[in-house]
Amino acid sequence: MANLRTAMDSAFWDLNVSSPHTLEGSAKAIPGDPFPLDGARASRVLRIQQLSLLGNGFPLGIIPSYSPTSHKDLGSFSLQSLLLRPATSNWWLGLIGQFRPKKLISSIKAEFSTNDDMEFPTFKDVAKHVLDKSLYSFGLCTQLLVAPSSSIKLSTEGHGEKKGRRNKFMLFHKLPYHDITLEAAWPELFIDHKGQYWDVPESISLDLSSLVSESGLRYRIGIHKNSGHPQAVNSIDGEAPTSLMPGLCAKAAFSYEKSQDLWRQKETKKDVMVKKDKGWFWRPSYDVRLKEPHAAVSGIFGGSCTAWFQDGHSPVAVELRGDEDNSTTSALAKRVINGLKSSSANSARDPMSSPRINLIFQQQVAGPIVFRVDSRVSLDSLPGKRGPHIEDFIYSLNYSLRLLRSGKVVAWYSPKRKEGMIELRVFEF
Repeated sequence: MANLRTAMDSAFWDLNVSSPHTLEGSAKAIPGDPFPLDGARASRVLRIQQLSLLGNGFPLGIIPSYSPTSHKDLGSFSLQSLLLRPATSNWWLGLIGQFRPKKLISSIKAEFSTNDDMEFPTFKDVAKHVLDKSLYSFGLCTQLLVAPSSSIKLSTEGHGEKKGRRNKFMLFHKLPYHDITLEAAWPELFIDHKGQYWDVPESISLDLSSLVSESGLRYRIGIHKNSGHPQAVNSIDGEAPTSLMPGLCAKAAFSYEKSQDLWRQKETKKDVMVKKDKGWFWRPSYDVRLKEPHAAVSGIFGGSCTAWFQDGHSPVAVELRGDEDNSTTSALAKRVINGLKSSSANSARDPMSSPRINLIFQQQVAGPIVFRVDSRVSLDSLPGKRGPHIEDFIYSLNYSLRLLRSGKVVAWYSPKRKEGMIELRVFEF
């Protein structure tokens, strides 16, 4: 069911994708693109909270990550740590630091190699390299509980090798049966299905979403506004996605989900109690949602309506989309209409014109350790190639934490993006 929800949410605006490109640990998926792999969906836990917990299991609380930069001398490898986290009953603040060691090591080695008389570099020479601001990145995040059901979150981060800062504001208000979220970012980072990043100078969104009712009905309404022309972060060719262009977008979506057990074995006291030499001990399952062996049939369907009011264009673009198997149902219709002619050209113009299948393979290695591969297979042909091909895949190694009831440490790597990081994820099922 979690995979189906990912497909539904990606048709909306606020689907976060895991990314070490920012200290926040996520980027926004681009609406209209094929929905991201389920293994790429960002954790529900804030990055600062992740570092706070993950730091207990790493030497000196330092967590590695891997992400290429435009400055090749800095390298892709980086180290992150939570430097500061004061908190009160209704407020907390966190400071994240990141360090890229490759340039520093190369610079110090160069100092030794340039000394013909085998003299050691002076403290001043070494300090000059250590204090190079391009090696460091810092992010500050704070959250204030202004009322029992309302909170405000502010964050800002700066990278030494880049000009400017990333800023974000979020207001969250919880109603009995709905959630209201106001979010603004300048700039906002987006990632497309090709693994390319885009910066939108200013992005503002207001969403009203319902909680999943007992009947399985869920709906949401949102308004999104982009300002400024999208800027490519790591792409040297290609046009900016249309959905990121300046303008106002109004969306409404609904979904209905249902799950029916074919059989289920209820958990008993015998399943959670283990007898040892010193007596009986409580040993719960690694995940509360998987504690009972069962087989079930799950389904979800829905639809969305989108109206675009783009700056500089008088017409209003309206799109109606049914989101049952979002990436396949609309695509199959186009294939029937267009036939097989110009399939490669159509795919280049519209990423949704090609049917896709998302596959997940996972294997228990030992105890709580699971190896997993998420892949997306396109049924269309590439230029010069015929037949289906693998469009994207992610490797991950998962370690379930029994104490969190439904949490796990995930170390993943994306060969397509050449990125990887370690995350803490909870309640993914």
